[in-house]
Amino acid sequence: MKNKLTIISFVMLYTIFAKAQNEPVKIDSLQEITITSTRIDLPFKENSRTINIITSEDIKNSAATNVADLLQQVAGVDIRRRGTAGSQADLYIRGGSFDQTLLLIDGIKMDDAQTGHHTMNAALPIEVIERIEIIKGPAARAFGQNAFAGAINIVTKNQLKNSVSANLETGSFNQLNGSVTVGSELENSTHIAHMGKLSSGGYRTNSDYDNSNYFLKSIFNKNALPVEMIATFFERKFGAENFYTSNATFHEYEETQNSLIGLSTAFKTKNLKIKPRLYWKRNQDMFMLRRNEPSFYRNLHISNKVGAEVNASYTSNLGVTGFGIDVSQIYMTSNTLGDRERFMTTAFLEHRFKLDNLDVTPGVAITYFSDFKFHAFPGLDMGYKISESFRAYGNIGYTYRVPTYTDLYYRDPSSIGNENLEPEEALSGEIGGKFFSSRFNASFAFFYKDAENLIDYVKANTDDPFMAQNIRDSKTKGFEVNTSYNFSISNLKQNLSVGYTFMEDKIGDINLDFSRYSINSLKHHFTSRLSTRVTKNINFNVIYKYAERTQGLSYNVLDASAIFNINQLELSITANNIFDADYIETGIVPMPPSNVLFGLRYNFK
Repeated sequence: MKNKLTIISFVMLYTIFAKAQNEPVKIDSLQEITITSTRIDLPFKENSRTINIITSEDIKNSAATNVADLLQQVAGVDIRRRGTAGSQADLYIRGGSFDQTLLLIDGIKMDDAQTGHHTMNAALPIEVIERIEIIKGPAARAFGQNAFAGAINIVTKNQLKNSVSANLETGSFNQLNGSVTVGSELENSTHIAHMGKLSSGGYRTNSDYDNSNYFLKSIFNKNALPVEMIATFFERKFGAENFYTSNATFHEYEETQNSLIGLSTAFKTKNLKIKPRLYWKRNQDMFMLRRNEPSFYRNLHISNKVGAEVNASYTSNLGVTGFGIDVSQIYMTSNTLGDRERFMTTAFLEHRFKLDNLDVTPGVAITYFSDFKFHAFPGLDMGYKISESFRAYGNIGYTYRVPTYTDLYYRDPSSIGNENLEPEEALSGEIGGKFFSSRFNASFAFFYKDAENLIDYVKANTDDPFMAQNIRDSKTKGFEVNTSYNFSISNLKQNLSVGYTFMEDKIGDINLDFSRYSINSLKHHFTSRLSTRVTKNINFNVIYKYAERTQGLSYNVLDASAIFNINQLELSITANNIFDADYIETGIVPMPPSNVLFGLRYNFK
């Protein structure tokens, strides 16, 4: 508590001092961003949903080295890590489970039919990310299945001009990271390539990792009808000590591979825009219960998802109509889940009416699953522009998630899946407001979710195995506030960002003594970042996070980074968990103690 008060006092004094010394600088980049992950493209300030944007400048000032650590700095986003360097992390939004948040890469849905534990396997290296769009609340109407609690769209950079950037990092726990990022701007095409290797001996027993990242993005025929291609391959090999069990005699080990190939383009006329896309996503997961004894218990799962979608929007005197269709086929082979197939089709329709300062957008998504038949999920967004700087909004909608293959078919001595599970469903809504100015941005929202048929693993007696059941209902309510203030000291840009989320869950009685997935949401979540440019060539960042979970656990974590630029050379120092907090984010896996990472980046031009 003393450390927390010290930090908050420092931030307050710093801000007061800055305001007294200088006029703020104009930084208004958020208003210029267009949200492109849905069918109707809208400027960020005109959207009637709670959306957080992490810009490329935010990423640079985040003191984070991967997407999992980066998302932890957003209030209301709960990243529960079991390992470091993004090796294994689960993604939660507003109390939803790790299976209930959809991840997209440039609008391509990266849901995994095996389990939501693999969602973050597809997260990109931060060097190639232009921004991250975080859509909170019901998103099934816009994205379909798995956007139960929200969706996160990672938007990649379109160009790096002609450049080569080489990065080398080393630090605590024998960390050694290296990467090369290349940009090429040709007469009629643009290319970005990234190759990276991350390794560590681990901060505790059996927590080592050896990760590889490969990324390629090309835009062909850019002077006429651009065709965009994206290809990724990420491999992670890591010790998984007690990631999924509490048995002291097990020393788990896991290897995952995640890859994506996508092709897209856009046809545009004055009133019509059509965006077709083809993609293939593959995930491979090999898990051993005993690292040095493969014959004891070994899982191998390989899933492939092949998809095609067409999204379109048409502008008329009545407003903008968005429509689209998404067709995909899933193939899975597994030594424990069996060979599985699933065909999915989702049709989307929405229309944005605009009358003076009021806009109303009703819409619906209709989905067919070969194993769960038809489901329809309507929703409604409303917004009102009170002034050029302030906008009020609200939305409501039904949302859903079909069970994963792990929910349906997994079986071991302690856990049994259930082939008769039904989809999880919820009715969610929120009201809020957004304020924009040249130096200060703020947003707030009150949200509510009434969920039913939630899947839990339960049992009545100690010696019984856990079995998956549609047994849990929950009601979630809360509010959140996010602010960002830009100012200057001696004509040097500074930024202070603060976010807070309060959430309360009311869980229905399951009338059983043992539950595996008891709700443990972030009841209080406070995040702040101070980015200060000390001199023209020195940038200093301080990130403070406070979390209190519904089961009572709370912790404070302070991270910081310093970046020194000397011509084409960039030196960095990143310190994490500076006050050596002892805490756990999920299960029984302790998070790393205080650690430091030294980096050197050279930009060839």
